[in-house]
Amino acid sequence: MIEPQQQITESEALTLYKNLLLPRRIEERMLKLLRQNKISKWFSGMGQEAISVGVTSALSAEDYLLPMHRNLGLFTTRGVDLYTLFCQLLGKADGFTGGRDRSFHFGVPEKRIVGMISHLAATMPVADGLALASKLREENFVAASFCGDGGTSEGEFHEALNLAAVWELPAIFIIENNGYGLSTPTSEQYACDDLVDRAQGYGMRGVKIDGNDIFAVMDAVSEAKDHALNEGPTFIEAKTFRMRGHEEASGTFYVPDEKFEKWKEKDPIDRFARWLKSEGIVSGDDELDKIQDEIDDHFLPELDRALEAKNPVFNQDTEEDRLFSPVTLPEKTAKDDTSSEKRFVDAIQFSLRQAFEEDDGFIIMGQDIAEYGGVFKITEGFLEQFGKDRIRNTPIIEAGALGSALGLALEGFKPVVEMQFADFISCGFNQIINNIAKGQYRWMPPLNITIRAPHGAGVGAGPFHSESPEGWFMQHPGLKIVVPSSVKDAQNLLYSALYDPNPVLFFEHKKLYRSIRDTTPNHCIPEELGKAKVVRKGTDATIITYGMGVHWAQEIANEHSSRGTNLEIVDLRCLAPLDLETVKQSVAKTNKVLLLQEPSTTLGPMSELSSLISEECFKELDAPIMRCSSLDMPVPFSPDLEKHYLADSRLQDTLEKLLAY
Repeated sequence: MIEPQQQITESEALTLYKNLLLPRRIEERMLKLLRQNKISKWFSGMGQEAISVGVTSALSAEDYLLPMHRNLGLFTTRGVDLYTLFCQLLGKADGFTGGRDRSFHFGVPEKRIVGMISHLAATMPVADGLALASKLREENFVAASFCGDGGTSEGEFHEALNLAAVWELPAIFIIENNGYGLSTPTSEQYACDDLVDRAQGYGMRGVKIDGNDIFAVMDAVSEAKDHALNEGPTFIEAKTFRMRGHEEASGTFYVPDEKFEKWKEKDPIDRFARWLKSEGIVSGDDELDKIQDEIDDHFLPELDRALEAKNPVFNQDTEEDRLFSPVTLPEKTAKDDTSSEKRFVDAIQFSLRQAFEEDDGFIIMGQDIAEYGGVFKITEGFLEQFGKDRIRNTPIIEAGALGSALGLALEGFKPVVEMQFADFISCGFNQIINNIAKGQYRWMPPLNITIRAPHGAGVGAGPFHSESPEGWFMQHPGLKIVVPSSVKDAQNLLYSALYDPNPVLFFEHKKLYRSIRDTTPNHCIPEELGKAKVVRKGTDATIITYGMGVHWAQEIANEHSSRGTNLEIVDLRCLAPLDLETVKQSVAKTNKVLLLQEPSTTLGPMSELSSLISEECFKELDAPIMRCSSLDMPVPFSPDLEKHYLADSRLQDTLEKLLAY
């Protein structure tokens, strides 16, 4: 072991030893419980304890930690309540997630710990957001994010490190290189000599250390924190080895025996014990045995209590209530009682500007949104008004920006992420579905995140700039999905989304940006999201739609009105939550339903609504439910091809069929 750079007292040395030994003793007991079938799974960190304990010991309580599944020592060193920790690991009701997520998939906000998900490197962009919060508020804390060698191949790893370097964030990225990604050796994962070689490519400081030497870990992290707070991020590659399988069921048959023999000599706990003896801090094995007994006496009663704790009891209302935080609408007194004509695009810009003027917790991130004002000029002039800290260009990334938004939201900011085109949201799918949508259900506080996405066809933009992906997200609880059709709704629903304490996807139709106008008040009026609206009253049939579909429906309703047919139009406005009551009332009134959507037919939003109407309104129907959708194919580029792809080219025939039934 190297000598510590800073003088260490005997008391501090003994504390370090106890912090190293505690997770090892817990793990040894957990392996017994695994064999007794009292715990379902275990991911061992044996042999890697010096990294978790060393990093946590070198940082302060104000610094954020973003661990993975071999970092038990991080939780114990940070002083997480052991009973609650054991309940979490055992899937008990008193665990941090109440049995809603497994093992180390949890966070402890009061301890500044942000837990992992199974998707590797997914929390690394979150560290960027936390670090940005520190930088903006000048609070001098860092965010330390952990990752294994296998996770460094993930795209979110690259996006997170690149963004941290570009923004010079106070972040530390700790790579625990234990030689294997499950069973795949590092020789089959990357071609560079060391992972730290990548740091130069990112333009950040890189350090390679012996991850089994706690003093080396602590010294490197202390230097990295000083560097982070003054210059920017550090990439630390900690060379180590796990002495057990990826998880117990996978075994270690793929690892040569000589590797175990080599690394056994470097066991971090044994090395530290030898150092304690060489320094005369302990006299011999008897004293070390007493420390072990002290450790066991510390945690075993809490583990025994957790083993007897209650299992979760399912209550549907309780579980569903965790999806969203209650909404308190902002009480805003209008400063301006005038009105003005606005285009759809103007209304969105107006709403954003009002919110940004009212609350400096709003930050917007996206590609080309600063000096350029965004490709649709929504944020034109924002940089000059609100400054570069709040109007932030990102590299060409989606997942990195979305993960950063989560980190900012955890720190109380209200981040807005602009997808340049809704089509590109697929590149951020993991962050939206697995980190953001599931967050509050699992353990997180309210996440005020607004994701703006220009969507829709009809502008000759081809297959990759014309999609309507709003339906992709309907089956993922934890997200609100808003699709306005009018200037008024664009203004007020966006404003409501910005202040909603829950994640909101806000889809803006590109063709509506500069094609529709209306006179609206020069102040936004908030409302609770999830309310449909009857935008045209009728008696002969109901067209249920949203977004661009409302304009198609109005056009055909005008045509049929001259023939004496009165069509009712319901604008859903929000796809989640879905206002089924308004739908049911209209169906009961007209007894015939046409479901109109711009997305392709199969598994589009109206497929779900059709099922719900069949279940809830079957007795009210005088005809089969009709759907009118765009074709099941990519959006074509050629105007003539696109015209016949879109749903409105078949709307007349579908409506005639319904009315004639």
